[in-house]
Amino acid sequence: MAKPNEKLAKSLATLQELQKGGRRVFRSRGLSREHRERLLRNGFLQEVMKGWLMSSSPRAQEGDNTPWYASFWEFCASYCLDRFDDAWHLSPEQSLLLHAQNTVIPAQVVVYSPKGNNHTTNLLFGTSLYDLKRPKMPPGAEVSIKDGLRLYSPTAALVKVPQTFFTRNPIETQVVLSGIREASDLLRILLNGGHSAKAGQIAGAFRRIGRPQIADEIVRTMKIAGYDVRETDPFAPERTFGVLIAVNAPIIGRMQAMWESMRGVIVETFPKAPGLPRNRGKYLRLVDDMYKSDAYHSLSIEGYSVTAALIERVQRGDWDLDHHDDDRQSRDALAARGYWQAFRKVKETVGGVIAGGNAGVLARAAHKEWYRELFQPCVTAGLIQAGALAGYRNDAVYLRTSRYVPPRWEAVRDAMPALFDLLEHEPEPGARAVLGHWLFGYIHPYPDGNGRMARFLMNAMLASGGYPWTVIKVEDRNGYLAALDRASIEMKIEPFARFIAERVRRSMKKQGTAKARV
Repeated sequence: MAKPNEKLAKSLATLQELQKGGRRVFRSRGLSREHRERLLRNGFLQEVMKGWLMSSSPRAQEGDNTPWYASFWEFCASYCLDRFDDAWHLSPEQSLLLHAQNTVIPAQVVVYSPKGNNHTTNLLFGTSLYDLKRPKMPPGAEVSIKDGLRLYSPTAALVKVPQTFFTRNPIETQVVLSGIREASDLLRILLNGGHSAKAGQIAGAFRRIGRPQIADEIVRTMKIAGYDVRETDPFAPERTFGVLIAVNAPIIGRMQAMWESMRGVIVETFPKAPGLPRNRGKYLRLVDDMYKSDAYHSLSIEGYSVTAALIERVQRGDWDLDHHDDDRQSRDALAARGYWQAFRKVKETVGGVIAGGNAGVLARAAHKEWYRELFQPCVTAGLIQAGALAGYRNDAVYLRTSRYVPPRWEAVRDAMPALFDLLEHEPEPGARAVLGHWLFGYIHPYPDGNGRMARFLMNAMLASGGYPWTVIKVEDRNGYLAALDRASIEMKIEPFARFIAERVRRSMKKQGTAKARV
């Protein structure tokens, strides 16, 4: 008779077959009742709804929404394909958000289908899917498939969304507009559908973002076809825009638009920069003085249990990975050692910044070395594979308890150079610090350590204005993460800007601006 562990191994082998190709969502009928119940009982599967299962982990705690958010879009695609065949697509609003690299998990997805019945299907963690009955599908050219999801094409989505979408989601609208290189596909939909009012809105939108040639072509062509087009600006009057260069990667346009829309409120919120210190040695000694506090709080925010004694032992070099079992085996001790090594490299970068170097250029060159130092002890101890030091992630990542999902790993290769371009050309150090920190976490470029790296980057950018090294304390963790979430989900940077600005003011008061400048 097979032992329980042998039975579980057999069930896991069956699950492994289903997971080929990276699948996370399955119909219940794909597993026998025996395998299904065993895998559910041991935490390797979770039920989404009757007849549908998703991969999970035995380590996932009750109420952990990470497995669901990791499976959400795959479930939507699989469920709709199973129910509607190819006769479905997402709403124009959701289509446009996805084309613009808005990766927030929505509370409700609206699906259009001739087979819909205007019904809400409740899903996990307050999410739902609403199938809206539509008499016919749009022409094939107006539908695009992305990661198994059937979407309106970017041009069709722009025509179909209501004007209020432009006002509520100006960043996403601007990103999609910037990706349209010429007007032909848009005009075809506008002309065939007789969308004269929408033509005026879209022309006004192109003119507002600095693309007057396309605006003029839309208006002229519609008028030649006999339509009375009255150009209107669909964006809010107070909305400010930079001019986005047409780009192939939507993530770049998205980052440029977010940066331009958010930097102003940060500049208004942040304390005046003290200026680069006259005595650079004194400034760097003050950075050294902050190490113990910074290491304790930054590691604690990430869930490590570190003590002042451990941090001090690491700092003075009392560290023996070869002969000290605690050092070799302790996750916390290895993290503390990696933090000390990375901190020293960040300090070197800060030295270049306060000497007058461009903070964005220096961080671009050094940040991968910070990361390697952060995780080298874990590689040496054999806790993680050496390939972890290679650089940016090559898989999806998900943030525990957050509806925000970082960009796909392929987009990271475009996003990181774009981030450092923005840092390099930003004139205000406060904007560099806040947006650098937030966008680093928004991109989440590494498999692990992104929070620590974002705080390192923040302090390197603060140094460019002569601000003192600033510690975010573990006691403030909830408010800190909530402010980051609001920026990523609601596109509201002001709470995070106020949070960082207040901590910088405290650091300035504690250290004294005079000290930082001597």
